[in-house]
Amino acid sequence: MRHEIKRRDLTISAIARVTPQMIRVTLMDDSLVDFFSGAPDDHIKIFLPQPDGEPARRDYTPRRFSQAERSLTLDFVDHDGGPAADWARAARVGDSLTIAGPRGSSAIGGDIRGWVLVGDETALPAIGRRIEELAPGMPVISIAAVTDRSEEQRFETAAELDARWVYRPHGAAADPAALLDAVKKLALPPQTFVWVAAEAGVARAIRRYLLEERGLPKAWLKASGYWVQGEADAAVKSFEDAT
Repeated sequence: MRHEIKRRDLTISAIARVTPQMIRVTLMDDSLVDFFSGAPDDHIKIFLPQPDGEPARRDYTPRRFSQAERSLTLDFVDHDGGPAADWARAARVGDSLTIAGPRGSSAIGGDIRGWVLVGDETALPAIGRRIEELAPGMPVISIAAVTDRSEEQRFETAAELDARWVYRPHGAAADPAALLDAVKKLALPPQTFVWVAAEAGVARAIRRYLLEERGLPKAWLKASGYWVQGEADAAVKSFEDAT
């Protein structure tokens, strides 16, 4: 599904720490009356002011939105060295942020009887939104890698949620071991859709394991690299053509 790309200038209405390392920013403006995001893993473009005058552009997941309330919520991982984290850390109510998009939404269809959602901190906005939007009673297992217990989040959902958390240092976020070990313990009943998003090498390793060792059909898997170790503003949206 394609959307008209519209640029919007929004104002911060609220800021909260969801966890010590996750900053939630709620933005409002009347221009959000026709904002639409059709899938939990959609991305908008945010434009972050920089000292040289040229804004830094980053992709972010709409964590929540309400046309009626003219509001949009974004979650930012608080880490060193990133313009988005720096902006969120310094942001105050009343500050502005320019966004554009989303360009489109990729719906996952079919007779899905259960979900497995796997990711790191950068995937938690999409994981949380998917969990909260699933139909009542839908079985869903989430496996998220975070630094420690203080980074665990709670999700309000009518789905049948089994939330699993694995811990590893932030410096090991590009090491697939923690998430891969948890995935290897999974039972995968037929018609279970698996969604994966993490550092590109991590997502690729999990994808390869599921396809080659577990025999999961490609049609029942979506894997994305939300970031690439050592590369600024890099992502791998899909490994569908990879082996």
